[in-house]
Amino acid sequence: MRAAVSTAYGPPDVVRVTEVAEPEVGPGDLLVRVHASTVNRTDCGYRSAHPWFIRAFSGWTGPKVAVWGTEYAGVVERVGAQVSAFRSGDRVFGYAEGRFGAHAEYVAVAESAMVAQVPDGIDLATAAAATEGGHYALSFLRRSGLRPGQRALVHGATGAIGSAAVQLVADHGVHVTATAPTAHLDLARRLGAEEVLDWQRGGLEGLDATYDAVLDAVGKSTFGAARHWLVPGGVYLSSELGPYWQNPVLALVTPALGRHRVVFPTPMEGDEVMVDLVERLGRGSFTPVLDPRRFTLDDIVDAYRYVESGEKIGNVVLEVRPPGA
Repeated sequence: MRAAVSTAYGPPDVVRVTEVAEPEVGPGDLLVRVHASTVNRTDCGYRSAHPWFIRAFSGWTGPKVAVWGTEYAGVVERVGAQVSAFRSGDRVFGYAEGRFGAHAEYVAVAESAMVAQVPDGIDLATAAAATEGGHYALSFLRRSGLRPGQRALVHGATGAIGSAAVQLVADHGVHVTATAPTAHLDLARRLGAEEVLDWQRGGLEGLDATYDAVLDAVGKSTFGAARHWLVPGGVYLSSELGPYWQNPVLALVTPALGRHRVVFPTPMEGDEVMVDLVERLGRGSFTPVLDPRRFTLDDIVDAYRYVESGEKIGNVVLEVRPPGA
C-alpha cells in the first residue's frame, strides 16, 4: 500500500509517499481502507516533535512509527476473529493517536479504540474531520462547567477546534461570542455565535463585556490578558500550553486563589466521546468545517505546509481515496 512515511523529525519535507506493507491485523482489530484523513495540528506536532516533550510519546531519538496520521474515515476491509461490533463493508471513522497510521491507504485500529460507524447522510470527508477538533471541543465544554444561559467567549472560532467549540457550546444553550478574521465573520455566525468580533480589526480592544468562560482555541491569548473578561468564578481554558508553558501550572494554582481559575482541557477520549460525536453528527448539531482546499496523499507535504501557514479554515482534508475512485 502507499503511505506517507517519515523516519526523522523535522519540517514537512521529511515526509515522503512510498510503498509499505499493509499493517498487521490482530484478532481484535479492523483493517480500514482509508478514503479520507486530515492533516491537523496534532499530526504537525508529532512530525516535528514540537514541543520537545512530545518525544516521550513519539520516540526520543526518532519517530517510533513510520506513518503518522490521527483522523480517518473509510470502509472496513476485514475484521479480526474477536471483533463483534463491525463487519466488512461498514463505513467507519475514528481517531488513531497512539497507534497512528491514518496517512495511508489502509489503517489497522482496535475495536476498543476511538472508532464508530459513520451516521447515515454524512460523507466520509466530513466524518474524517470530526474527531480531533471534536474531542478537544467536548473537553472544553465539559471541563468549563458551563450551564445553559451562561456566556462564553470563544477565541479563534474558525479553526478545527474553535469551530467545533462554537457549535457544541451553542448547542448546550450557552450564549456565544466568537472571534474570527474579517473574511469569515459570517461563518462564525452560522456556527452559532450570537456576536462575532473581528480580531483583525481590533475587535477585542476595549472589550468590556464579561463571560463565564473564555475558551482560547488557538493559543493566541493568555490568562493574564483574558481574566478581566471573566466574571467572578469564571474559567479560562486554552488548548495550548501558553508562551511560558504556564497554563498547566495555573490550572493547579488558580483554584486555590478563588476569583478566577484556569482549566487545562486535556482532550477527552474513549467510547463515550465517539458516542457523543456520532449523536451530534447524526442530528446536525455538529458539522466539521472543511477548508476549501483539498489535498491528495501525494500532496501531503503541501498539506502540512498549508496547515502550518496559519491560513487554513477549519479542517484540512486529505483525500486518500478520492470520491469516485
